[in-house]
Amino acid sequence: MHKPHSPLKISNTAKTVGVKEHLANVDDDFCDVNEKGGECGSKGSSLNLRYIFYDVNPPEGFNLRRDVYMRMAGFIKKLNQDVNSYLVLPPWSHLYHWQSDDIKGQTRLPWSTFFDIETLQSYAPVIEMRDFFETGIKMIDQVYVLQHFEDTFTSGNFEDRMKIEPCLAKIRYRRAGDAYEGYFWDFRNVTSKKVDCLSYHGPAVKLADVLKMSEARTIMFDHAEVALHDRFGDKEYWDARKSMKFAQHLIEEAENYQTKYLNWKRELHANPWPNAVRNATGGPYLAAHVRRKDFLYGHKKTVPSLDGVAKHIDRACERLGLDTVFVATDAPKEEKRELIKKLPKRKVFMYDPSEEVRAKWKDGGIAIIEQIICSNARYFIGTHESTYSFTIREEREIMGFEPKTTFQRFCGDEEKNCEPPTRRLIVH
Repeated sequence: MHKPHSPLKISNTAKTVGVKEHLANVDDDFCDVNEKGGECGSKGSSLNLRYIFYDVNPPEGFNLRRDVYMRMAGFIKKLNQDVNSYLVLPPWSHLYHWQSDDIKGQTRLPWSTFFDIETLQSYAPVIEMRDFFETGIKMIDQVYVLQHFEDTFTSGNFEDRMKIEPCLAKIRYRRAGDAYEGYFWDFRNVTSKKVDCLSYHGPAVKLADVLKMSEARTIMFDHAEVALHDRFGDKEYWDARKSMKFAQHLIEEAENYQTKYLNWKRELHANPWPNAVRNATGGPYLAAHVRRKDFLYGHKKTVPSLDGVAKHIDRACERLGLDTVFVATDAPKEEKRELIKKLPKRKVFMYDPSEEVRAKWKDGGIAIIEQIICSNARYFIGTHESTYSFTIREEREIMGFEPKTTFQRFCGDEEKNCEPPTRRLIVH
């Protein structure tokens, strides 16, 4: 087995270079089996340096995309034990929930906008796509469009399997001369040499078997959400999750808000990241994620009226001895004002970012700032089946809060059996 390269340390401006040198010398990593006495590492004549790209079904939201990243990062981490590999992070563009028409430039946003890249790299070798493209390479050798087997949900066969098959649905790529054009993360000048549809069932780590069929240096997996977690909720899952620390500029904005409005200074009451001891107390406020909009129709039974929301918050505050409430919600302004009126005994706050923050960190950054504020609360109440609430609960698990302060949810007005959310506890 050859020794893998150490993970690249790429700054936001690629100051430490690295990528160019690796790609410029990529032929040095190719071993012809007829040379060097017929010896060629652990993979025979396969390439020893690969860059893995991926993309996700366009309608999927921010938090599902985070989850897909964890699957791919786990795959790359394991693959890198045998083959020098780097995961190229797909930029963020045009997400469904980013609906602010007055915020410009919500496309091709690098991961450093939202996450701490060095912390991501502490778990798996990852690089920003813009750093990779500084090499001048704009053609991907091979694209695999992942798809479910046609009989996946009817045959009862849930064994791991994969097979190159005809595409079952229209794909985003078309032949144009000697290359394929299509949707490559909103870049118009990126193409691919080859595109295949791959019927797939199994965890993301099994994608390593696909690489055995190809000598491509640059490989993309489209619809990467088809690949599953290896083991959901185990230590490896949580190690990947802990590496997804938010960008420092977003943390600082949240902390400034907490200090100014919620009477909480992190310097005095810090919740370490990560924290293996359940001793986090959080700020002296209750946080609530109140999902409205499409949930009013898609989750009628479990989404309460504003009266129901107010009553739940009021009871919890009374029990906990808290007067201050922070609400993260997608409700329109009229509903926000109405909810505040229904809580006359409480000091209710909702994050109202400045124009500068909106322009700089976009809708995605604003949502994360609200998540951070909710994560730092003494007590949290979420919305049933919301991935946004799910993510906040995971943050609080990492920070070391007692589960009873985290795994709470709002109940529908007529919901008879209101079960609390499943306690998915951290594994260290």
